Amino acid sequence: MVVKKTGWVVALSVVVSLAATGCGSDKKPEASSSSVPKQEPTAAATSAATPETKKEPVTLKFMQYTASGSQEQTLAEMVKAFETANPDVKVKVDIVDYNNYYTKLNTQLASGDAPDVFEVGYENFVSYAAKNTLKDLTPIIAKDTTFKPEIYKGLAYDSFKYQNKQYGVVESFSDVVLFYNKDLFDKKQVEYPKADWTWKQELEAAEKLTDAKSGVWGTYSPIQFYEFYKTIAQNGGGIWSADGKPTVNSKENIEALNWMLDKAKKYKVSPALNDDTFNQPDADLNAFKAGKIAMLRGGIWNFGRFADAPFKWDIALEPGNTKKAHHFFADGLVVSDKTKNAEAAWKFIKFMSSDPAVVSKRIEKGWSVPAVSDEKVMDAYFKQTPPQSKKVVLDALNSLVLTPVGPIPDKWNDLTKAIGDELDKAKLKSDYTAEKALNEAQAKVEKLVAK
Repeated sequence: MVVKKTGWVVALSVVVSLAATGCGSDKKPEASSSSVPKQEPTAAATSAATPETKKEPVTLKFMQYTASGSQEQTLAEMVKAFETANPDVKVKVDIVDYNNYYTKLNTQLASGDAPDVFEVGYENFVSYAAKNTLKDLTPIIAKDTTFKPEIYKGLAYDSFKYQNKQYGVVESFSDVVLFYNKDLFDKKQVEYPKADWTWKQELEAAEKLTDAKSGVWGTYSPIQFYEFYKTIAQNGGGIWSADGKPTVNSKENIEALNWMLDKAKKYKVSPALNDDTFNQPDADLNAFKAGKIAMLRGGIWNFGRFADAPFKWDIALEPGNTKKAHHFFADGLVVSDKTKNAEAAWKFIKFMSSDPAVVSKRIEKGWSVPAVSDEKVMDAYFKQTPPQSKKVVLDALNSLVLTPVGPIPDKWNDLTKAIGDELDKAKLKSDYTAEKALNEAQAKVEKLVAK
């Protein structure tokens, strides 16, 4: 017979030798050290006898912002699920509020201490990809036979490509809608917002709903760059012309900025522009939940924050002036080009964006909308209330306005600062008109393009 060469071949040799000398099985052989040559154990036997040294888990540093304010525990549960499924990887999470997120991230990137994985919106993704800050995941994805890009919504997945290379995966999409306090509307006998409302109908309702003595304001929207580029679109304006020229100080844009300012300055249906309380992070969200704002333009990621509000609320499409326009945001997960753990990072971002348990958790907690292609997921999403009118989330996509990166995607932060600084002056300086602010912003943007 064929005998496998293992550690017990020595014993078999002894048995054969004894049989040849007539020793029976009932007589114990007296083997000496001289009759049985000493043999070293084989590699297989040594391996079986000595346990392998346990490897220390890889640690990934993960920075993100969308959990800030209401979804910290949800994120912790998602990360825990990943670590359970991947015991060889540990994740160190750093949640930073949006107002400070990119400042901290950029500081770490510049210092060489970047997180392995970080969250990024589409507009900033383009900038980072152009600067070679991100890891090209294309070859890693190609080797992953378990991965199917079709699990994501096609356009959303492709949005995290740059120059035909995949630098990240879409995590979720979200938009901004009009939240309204139904109890305040009922108290003042004002009809709820309708899909065809314009700024005119919003103002009329806000004037009836405002009760300054009680600290209740009819409507509120922040005055900052992101709100500005959406609002000017509602008036037929934009940051760029069709051929990529800056149009920041157009007539339509000046009219829109005056509307944003006048809700507080002229019509008194919003808090004073210099109200320090409302100039703090999340102050508008906290005021809405406290029943102090009747209508609020806010992101759908706040559904979870308002779920336990002590009043009835719902959502509607935002009123426009000459047309409808709604934000569309796509958040994704990317990997730093400096990471030493690219394979583990890929496992993590794939899990956090598409694992069924994570997707279900996101829906359960009302945290944005997963970008997966499974229609059953969306059915589960719509069944989660409040709000009752949840399909408005998809209706808003019919009038979406993308972040205006224009011809200078690598200068996105410079663009937002150039315009944002002027919006702050118009907001806080009584003699700084909308026209002056946008004329100054136009000049700044023209310089950025010329560089």
